[in-house]
Amino acid sequence: MKKIWSFVSVMVLGILVLTGCGGGTTVKMATGGNTGTYYAYGTALGQILGDKADLRFNIQSTGASKANIQLIDAKEVDMAIVQNDVMDYAYNGTDLFEADGAVKSFSAMAGLYAEVVQIIARPGSGIESIADLKGKNVSVGDAGSGVEFNAKQILDAYGISFDDISKQNLGFAASADAYKDGKIDAFFATAGAPTTAIMDLVSSQEILVLGVDEDKASDLMTKHPFYTTYVIPGGTYTGVDEDVTTLAVKATFIVSNELSEDVVYNMTKALFESKDAISEAHQKGTELDLSYAVEGISIPFHKGAEKYFKEAGALK
Repeated sequence: MKKIWSFVSVMVLGILVLTGCGGGTTVKMATGGNTGTYYAYGTALGQILGDKADLRFNIQSTGASKANIQLIDAKEVDMAIVQNDVMDYAYNGTDLFEADGAVKSFSAMAGLYAEVVQIIARPGSGIESIADLKGKNVSVGDAGSGVEFNAKQILDAYGISFDDISKQNLGFAASADAYKDGKIDAFFATAGAPTTAIMDLVSSQEILVLGVDEDKASDLMTKHPFYTTYVIPGGTYTGVDEDVTTLAVKATFIVSNELSEDVVYNMTKALFESKDAISEAHQKGTELDLSYAVEGISIPFHKGAEKYFKEAGALK
C-alpha cells in the first residue's frame, strides 16, 4: 500500500520553539503534545545539545510517536522522540503500521528513558496476577494505541485474548475514573513511573500493581525485542510497598536517514556528555545510560550514532 500521509492524521499542533545558540545546522525535532513529557524533554535537550554540538533546534509539538514517524517519512522533520515499540511496528510494517506499510526512512539514535507497562488491579476483585484478568472488566488503553498493543501482547503470553475479557478502551485518566467508579477491575498504562493518573488514584483508592512472571517476560522479549524488564520500586505508589517486576518500552530518539553521519555523531556524543546538565533540566535525564541506550533497540542505528556507541564501548 502506498504511504500517503495525511497531515490531518499526522496532527501537527503548530507549536514551534527555536532552541540552541549554535550557528550550524538547524535540526527540526518532533516531540509530543505541549503539556506532555516528550515536549518538555525535547525542549530541554534542544537548548543543551544546541549549545554543545553547535546546532539549532526547531522543537515541534505533535501527535507523538506514530505522527512523528510519519513526519520524518514526509521530510517535515529531521528527528523525533518515539516509543521503541511503535518504532518497531513502523520499521516492520506491523500492528499500528500494518495498514500503512513499513517505513524505512529513519534510524535509531538512542534510547532515553523507560515507559513502563503498569497493570493496575483492584484488591478484593479476585485478581492477584495477570492470569486472573480473564473474565474481568479491563481497560487496555485507547483504541489503536501503543498501550492497547502492549496489553494484547502481554495477555496473549498468558493465553488470554481480548475476547476473554470485558475490554474497555480508555486513556489513563478515564481508566482511573472508571476504576474509582467501580466500572473496571483493572487497567493498563504505559508511561513513566510514577504516572500522574495513578498517583491521583492512590490518593483515594487502594491498588495492586501486577508483575509479569519471569518466564512470560523472557518469552515476550524474545518475540518482541523492543521490551526490557523493569522493576517498579516499592513505595512508588502509596500502599504498594514491594518491588514489582514488569516490562517496559522506552522513549527513543530516531533520526532521518538523510541526516549526515557527522551531525548524528555529534548529537549522540553531546547527549551523553551532557547528562548532568540534562538531569538538572529534566527529571528523565537521570535515566540516560550508555548500556540502556542500545538495549531493546530492534531497528538499525544511524551510522553516526553507531560510530559513537562503538567508540564509547556500548556496541561492538
